[in-house]
Amino acid sequence: MGKPVEELMRILDRLRGEGGCPWDRKQSFESLKPFIIEEAYEVAEAIDKRNWHELKEELGDLMFLILFFTHIAQEKGIFDLEEMAKGTAQKIMRRHPHVFGDLKVKDSQEVESNWNKIKEKEKGSLLSGIPRGLPALLRAQKITRRAQSVGFDWEEAKGALEKIEEELRELKEAFEKGENLEHEIGDLLLSTVNFCRLVGIQAEEALHKACDRFVERFSYIEKKLKQQGKDLREVSLNEMDRLWNEAKGK
Repeated sequence: MGKPVEELMRILDRLRGEGGCPWDRKQSFESLKPFIIEEAYEVAEAIDKRNWHELKEELGDLMFLILFFTHIAQEKGIFDLEEMAKGTAQKIMRRHPHVFGDLKVKDSQEVESNWNKIKEKEKGSLLSGIPRGLPALLRAQKITRRAQSVGFDWEEAKGALEKIEEELRELKEAFEKGENLEHEIGDLLLSTVNFCRLVGIQAEEALHKACDRFVERFSYIEKKLKQQGKDLREVSLNEMDRLWNEAKGK
């Protein structure tokens, strides 16, 4: 493993050095941030497609970007690859006292609870360390899961479902009054995410799949209208609704 990583770092030396690539030489932490987020999503998409060749390629791209960030940090004298790897190894061992220490645990749930306790001690707060930059549904699920680890949770999913109904009523009232709509929509979304967690559903994945169904059905409408020589912009809503329902039935 060491030699390929060393080779990648030598490639970065060449790309970033005198006579290297003008694009690579001008990159910074800030300019590379969108690329590492994009690569992480491409890794996730390869997993969703169960395309293992593509996963290997995307993980390689992600790894290269991690090394790129590390190279910039090394240039600035902030940290180097060895420091980063050593710090990560120490952190993983510290958060697994049931493997690298004497702590006894019963199951994975207890492991997660203990992990959160250690993280809380390190960060100073149970909810610290959950990035605001996460997709909002994922962030909401992580926040409510952390709260659940100390007992701040519904006793059963039915309570969370009733909370959704309560938030929906409040949203209707806000809509009628024409005020606080964003606030109430946010509360409704958070309550829905909480319910998803309690019934074992990943809210982010559920919404992705709903989007996929929408795209598939809308594409069906486009295809059917094209076969009939019609333009989307020229047909009635009723006709599009009919084709939408036809797509749902397939």
